[in-house]
Amino acid sequence: METYIVLKLVWWALLGVLLIGLAVMVGMDMGVGAGLRYFGRTDNERRATINMIAPHWDGNQVWFILGGGAVFAAWPTIYATAFSGLYVVMLVLLWSMIVRPLGFEYRSKLTSQRWRNVWDTTLFISGAVPMIVFGAAMGNMLRGVPFNFEWNMVSHYTGSFIALFNPFAVLCGLMSLALALYQGSAMVMNRGTGVIRDRAANLLTMTGLAALALFTICGIWVAFMPGYVITAGADPGGAAIPLRKSVETAAGAWLNNFSAYPVLWLIPGLVYAGVLAGIVCARRGLSHVAWWLGALAWAGTIGTVGTAMFPFLMPSSSQPAHSLTVWDASSSATTLAWMVVFTVIFIPIVAIYTSWAFWVMRGKVTPEKIEHDEHAY
Repeated sequence: METYIVLKLVWWALLGVLLIGLAVMVGMDMGVGAGLRYFGRTDNERRATINMIAPHWDGNQVWFILGGGAVFAAWPTIYATAFSGLYVVMLVLLWSMIVRPLGFEYRSKLTSQRWRNVWDTTLFISGAVPMIVFGAAMGNMLRGVPFNFEWNMVSHYTGSFIALFNPFAVLCGLMSLALALYQGSAMVMNRGTGVIRDRAANLLTMTGLAALALFTICGIWVAFMPGYVITAGADPGGAAIPLRKSVETAAGAWLNNFSAYPVLWLIPGLVYAGVLAGIVCARRGLSHVAWWLGALAWAGTIGTVGTAMFPFLMPSSSQPAHSLTVWDASSSATTLAWMVVFTVIFIPIVAIYTSWAFWVMRGKVTPEKIEHDEHAY
């Protein structure tokens, strides 16, 4: 197999790894924010919940940077097409992320309950909205994005902002939020005590079951949804010129890879196994195991989408032949090779310092401890 083809496949897999890291680490923090008023019924309980993720939430944002940087460097055509066509969505995501650090920093500056309620609301919004957008983005990739290219590769987005939140995308967004709430609940169980821990266990169970129900509904929907198939012209080792191939759509085509390689059905199976086993572990007090099983469910979810779509990355519903794939939307072989070198060096560093930070900041956080800690949020 040509080196260039191998590099493209490696970066397709690494993109999945980065998305899983983003979903697990950032999703955990977002889940805590979205469930804040459920976990904490009093101000001190909410402060305790916030301080469970306070040492880590900003460090976990590195997964956003890694994900965006990887798309920019490895798949520049996708970066340009998505960020220009979906500009309003990106702004909504950015605005919701801007108020997040403000909520952490300003919430406890005043003792007014009205003041703190306002910032609790911003933490809910900045937790729920990004995860809904994340899931809706995956849903829209499966449906196809309305864009096309001119002869000189200038892209044109022909859809609307409202159309991005179609019923299927909304279901995917709600599933993403449910898994984030599961992951956040596992985190709160790890560091919480008493009623906070009990509430987290209950929310983990409810959102885990909701995620499985939504995953099943979306899976059935995909089975009848028009999928994309390359019929001619694709050159796995060719240059990044996406206008040389022929693509057709067919109902159920997103299941073709699973039909060709039945072992791939184990990937969506990870979602069911991870969530169900995680719920059992959480009910038995094994919250750390439940957290890792939630990460496995996220891996199964993103792996299922990636496997179903391969080799497509960003299908075009306007001009299927203009769809962007692993084969025709990547950077040069030299760029991909150098990025592999940097990834091999820096991803382990990120994993090591993240693990070290969680180890140093381990331990339970209680409302009583927070009440007398002048350095707490």
